[in-house]
Amino acid sequence: MTTTENPIRNGVDTATLFATLDAVREDPEIAKFRFRATNRWVSGTHNQSMIHGFHGAKQDMAHRQPFTLDADHPPVLVGSDHGPTPVEYVLHALAACLTAGIANVAAARGIRLTEVSSTVEGDIDLLGILGLSDDVRNGYQGIRVSFVLRGDDPDKLRKVVERSRRRSAVFDIVTNGVPVSIDVDAG
Repeated sequence: MTTTENPIRNGVDTATLFATLDAVREDPEIAKFRFRATNRWVSGTHNQSMIHGFHGAKQDMAHRQPFTLDADHPPVLVGSDHGPTPVEYVLHALAACLTAGIANVAAARGIRLTEVSSTVEGDIDLLGILGLSDDVRNGYQGIRVSFVLRGDDPDKLRKVVERSRRRSAVFDIVTNGVPVSIDVDAG
């Protein structure tokens, strides 16, 4: 009797994961992606972003459905609270990227997960954003991520988190910055 291992581990299709890695090794050009979001102002500090199309694997593609994300400020920050603040989306993006990485790394290494949860906190001093101090940065002064992981051996789980951190695109963006160009058509 032959036993076939299930390619789905922790909800990750490991066969597809390894096939993707092999395909990228064969043709590194398919690894080049361009993601995009379009944004429109609604009123006050409320705005909406639409995320749908992107380019990757040498072709234009789209998500199965467009995603609309509202952003706003709470009333204490002169908003109407129609959505999270933009800086809260950064916390979500960091947690989501690290968590997805944990799932993929654990699956690839054959490590069983039964729970992954996190809390991400960031500290901002509004003196910078409000232009009241040039000595205070506009963004976060510090971000803390706390994970709770359950599953296989705790030492293996810690190594999975470290590997996810080393490979996280959002962690890299937040900790190293990235050049941003702004083009304005005010015609």
